[in-house]
Amino acid sequence: MPKIDIELVEEVLKHNELDQSTVERIIRDLARVAERAAEEAAAEREPPVKKQFVVGLSDPRGEVPDIDLIGWVFQIPETDNPGSTLDRLIRAAHHYNLSPRGRKHPVKSIGEACEVVTAKYLKEQNVAVKTKLPVTILKTDNVLPPDPEAKISMDDLRRG
Repeated sequence: MPKIDIELVEEVLKHNELDQSTVERIIRDLARVAERAAEEAAAEREPPVKKQFVVGLSDPRGEVPDIDLIGWVFQIPETDNPGSTLDRLIRAAHHYNLSPRGRKHPVKSIGEACEVVTAKYLKEQNVAVKTKLPVTILKTDNVLPPDPEAKISMDDLRRG
């Protein structure tokens, strides 16, 4: 059923020459019903699920050691060299450290730079930090198991 604005309904009722008290009563009833419907819809909605970033590391040859790894997720222009990402972050951190706030509280590590350096300095260097806090990096051998119902544990991912 299409939704109609209450003001439009009021205009149509007045156009059909109903007396003002009847129009006001109908509009109040419609507003009350619409408010109840909105409350019911809000109550039925599930709360949003909080999500986190996880990075998957492809290691088909098993060259990465079996250790817990963490890292950050960055975004750069598609045409730029991914190898320059950390250089961009370091330049943004140095520019931040030259600012009044940076002189008062300078950043000294990549982790601090990801958390503290503001978007103003990151945009100048064409880099965006997608995760201010480090995220887990999962190692995989990049092969799907033959059984789609098979559960994969962290130990399976570490063994590669």
